[in-house]
Amino acid sequence: MERSFAAEVGKLGLGAGDVFHGEGILAVTKALLQSGVSYIGGYQGAPVSHLIDVLGDARELLDELGIYFENNASEAGAAAMLGASIHYPMRGAVTWKSTVGTNVASDALSNLASAGVKGGALIILGEDYGDGSSIIQERTHAFAMKSQMWLMDPRPNLTSIMNAVERSFELSEASETPVMLQLRIRACHVHGAAVCKDNVAPAISTRELIEHGSFDYAKVNLPPSTYEHERQKLQVRWPAAVEHIRKHQLNEHFAGTRDDLGLIVPGGLYNGTIRALQQLGLADAFGESQIPLYVLNVVYPLVPDEVIDFCRDKRAVLVVEEGQPNYIEDAVHAMLRRAGVDTPVHGKDVFPAVGEYGGEIMLKGVSRYLAQAGALADTAEADRLTGFRQAAVASLGEPVPARPPGFCVGCPERPVFSAIKLAQRRLGPIHVSADIGCHTFGSLPPFNLGSTVLGYGLGLASSAGVGPLMSKRVISIMGDGGFWHNGFSSGVVNAVYNNHDSVLVILKNGYSSATGAQAIPSSPSQPAARPESLDMEAALRGVGVRWIKTVPSYQVADMVRTLDDAMTTDKGGLKVIIADGECQLERQRRVKPENARRLKAGKRVVRTRFGIDEDVCTGDHSCIRLSGCPSLSIKPNPSALRTDPVATVNQGCVGCGLCGEVSHAAVLCPSFFKAEVVQNASSRERFVNRIRRRVIGWMAGGPRASAGALQ
Repeated sequence: MERSFAAEVGKLGLGAGDVFHGEGILAVTKALLQSGVSYIGGYQGAPVSHLIDVLGDARELLDELGIYFENNASEAGAAAMLGASIHYPMRGAVTWKSTVGTNVASDALSNLASAGVKGGALIILGEDYGDGSSIIQERTHAFAMKSQMWLMDPRPNLTSIMNAVERSFELSEASETPVMLQLRIRACHVHGAAVCKDNVAPAISTRELIEHGSFDYAKVNLPPSTYEHERQKLQVRWPAAVEHIRKHQLNEHFAGTRDDLGLIVPGGLYNGTIRALQQLGLADAFGESQIPLYVLNVVYPLVPDEVIDFCRDKRAVLVVEEGQPNYIEDAVHAMLRRAGVDTPVHGKDVFPAVGEYGGEIMLKGVSRYLAQAGALADTAEADRLTGFRQAAVASLGEPVPARPPGFCVGCPERPVFSAIKLAQRRLGPIHVSADIGCHTFGSLPPFNLGSTVLGYGLGLASSAGVGPLMSKRVISIMGDGGFWHNGFSSGVVNAVYNNHDSVLVILKNGYSSATGAQAIPSSPSQPAARPESLDMEAALRGVGVRWIKTVPSYQVADMVRTLDDAMTTDKGGLKVIIADGECQLERQRRVKPENARRLKAGKRVVRTRFGIDEDVCTGDHSCIRLSGCPSLSIKPNPSALRTDPVATVNQGCVGCGLCGEVSHAAVLCPSFFKAEVVQNASSRERFVNRIRRRVIGWMAGGPRASAGALQ
């Protein structure tokens, strides 16, 4: 795991009246337990990865309540779990990263939305939109509208988030429709306090089992049922949802002293809007706004009566909505005009058409609206408050150099891309079908490898069209997480069945590392509930792959030879190279505490480090060009006769040895040396070290540091 939540799990047992303190995701988990949920599933993905981690650490509590929890193989599998709520009155919840996870789950979600549900069905989505996102820029809103699923967007505070979870189940049951709950990054990580309720053991659970199965052809997605489902969506479920939202006041109306103006704000953007009003002197420190606010904790469906009543008799309203299309803004326009209300509606005329609304953008947009509406003399105050960035840029005198993200120090995937770069020296440019995961960083400098990225586990599948049309074999990349997600079936099985003559490199680091090192079926260390790990090579052979070679990731020269063999062999069909190297972060998380315990106990600890002899280094810097390791840098040449800077290794080095590997594989660089730092050394080791240092110093003609160090 990226971290253990064992300490926080104790808070999940708090009862009625107790005050919960913690993070947004912990609050979501507590709300699920208070809602009487029968089953929970999901697939990890930022910013909700740690919801899966929390649930994993809370297994004992879940078992006590009779709640079934499963870390699903994919988002599609998680979505399909919700089928349990179609026939039976039990609540279920699943979670994943949106929108990419929603795309994977779309088949099951569409069928689920068509059939409808009897028990409450909740999809908790990490809405990852904006500059800090690592995915394609899309929003969940479109999917909710397309499939007629209701979309919650609560205000980013713990009380609102917990209420939204519980009310989502109620809305789902009242309208027999699945509900999506989107949580932006800030909501997932917001800290605060909320008053708890008692946890509720579900009526149907692992302790209270269903006696008899149920069948109703009207719930099967085949004609003529599907035609009836469409009618129910529009004529029964939608009106029921709107009535429930109105009756239970799921949206919030905050009155203000300026009744002639108004802001329509999705709940997730409430904090940023209030902050902008505070900076403009139109809201106090407690969030009391002079401008009335209509906060949409449910952004789909909208409640026409509420929208019209809020906008009527106002000189102008502002709709705060990130991204395109303007779903909410266009809907507000349509509702008002159909009702004969001519209140002007502002939105994308004062806000940017695309992108996340951070503090600076929110302030400028709100101030422009208020200036146009006559509530501000001009936007000078907003310009002053947002001018600090420009002042900082001007003070620097020149742009800050771009610093693209990259692999962690010691990452076992880095040497694989180094090997591909080296192999291309003989083979020429190769088309590389990349994949999603940590290894996507291979598409960035210094590697620049990866012509396409089309979906998690789809690296091999995306080579199907281009491979037969290339003069050289195509290399496809796939992580072991992507392999088990869907790469095995959509990539490997498809390639074998269609007799693709290509090369697949599987990066076997042991975990779903990009999302926090969650366990996968082939992880070397499985959770207690899953002691058995699956054999990836056996799975490959089982579907007919005959050319399989496993190479330790850090052995660059061996990897280059294996790649060359795979690209040039006369044997046809799919050729698979398994690059075997445990995620360095996960390894360090295991090794460092163990070393700390050993040091505290006075036991011997050996750490490996690499260094560079600056007198030998020629300034070629192939070590940097071919690895890009963050622990490698340059420093001035100590020789007055040479001007090229020499390479140097900083204290971040974890001793993986890649720098020396690529240097030796590329130019036989002799400047690298391996050092062992021994702590709590024995008296014999200290004595031998003193003798060695004296001999080396004598042979060098003076005091000289040896390649070893003892402490």
